[in-house]
Amino acid sequence: MLRVHFTPEDIARIRLVAVPDPLWEIANSFTVLGQANRHVAFEEWRRRVRPRLAGIGRLLAGLLPMRGYFPDFLTPGACGDGAPENAVERVLTTPRARLRRDLVRFAASPLRRRPLPPEARALAEGSPDALRLLGADLHAYHRAALAPFWPRVRAQVDADGAVRARALRDGGIEGLLASFRPMMRWRHPVLEVDYPAVRDLRLDGRGLVLQPSFFCVRRPITLVEPEGTPVLVHPIQHTLGWGGGRSAAHRTKALGAVVGRTRAALLEEVVSARTTGELARRLDISEAAVSQHTGALRAAGLLSSARRSRSVLHAITPAGLALLDSPHSAPVDA
Repeated sequence: MLRVHFTPEDIARIRLVAVPDPLWEIANSFTVLGQANRHVAFEEWRRRVRPRLAGIGRLLAGLLPMRGYFPDFLTPGACGDGAPENAVERVLTTPRARLRRDLVRFAASPLRRRPLPPEARALAEGSPDALRLLGADLHAYHRAALAPFWPRVRAQVDADGAVRARALRDGGIEGLLASFRPMMRWRHPVLEVDYPAVRDLRLDGRGLVLQPSFFCVRRPITLVEPEGTPVLVHPIQHTLGWGGGRSAAHRTKALGAVVGRTRAALLEEVVSARTTGELARRLDISEAAVSQHTGALRAAGLLSSARRSRSVLHAITPAGLALLDSPHSAPVDA
């Protein structure tokens, strides 16, 4: 268990990140990729991605084990704008002292099962060639394994963000922290987090960044030795079949199914995120009808849905917003 100790200043400095961090998604997805027959929500993604990775990421593979510690410099703190180019640049500008410190710790990790790649020693010395190789690996892996799926990753992270923002609006900070049950439990002034080791993290006025990660599974993650504001990376809820890769024809057909006044009104409502019951009351239709409409909108990638306790919360995706903003989106009768 990880126990995160808050001061009053820390509670005021909690920050929710709204976008997935490419570096955390690279690290977490690499772990998921190697866990065959586990986490059924990722099985289709694994099947599609593995053939694309031949010859990619030899240095990266040596730095990202299937379990246990990996060098902290690969995920340097809180996310910026979510752009992979900027994220990789943060890694490549890591100070030499931190490269050495993290790689020494990684070499001594008791759970590491494969030898360090030969380039790791040069990387620990801050070699420009080794850093360029690492940058090339990060970019190549992101292009092959993540970029084709990024809109769907972003949509489900957006849905999780809507759930957290709603919990914050309705219940304040205590409501927000309570929304992470059962993987986290708030017992003022300590946040108890499911974690593979017993550890205490004292924030001491630095605050806490809550970073959602699509490929984080089962339990949250934090850096071994956080610098600056600590970051707690947490899993989100997934929709089965997200990695199925619909064809362009299938997507066109799905988009055609959403044209109509009722669904356009529903899309307007979920800009602020609504439950099925709330949508039924606001649109004056049955919950069964809401479920039918949200299913069509979800199939077209225009909204995401996440179950929380006894309710399902629906939130618009970037594609849905683009459709609403389009001058050609005037609906016909539904």
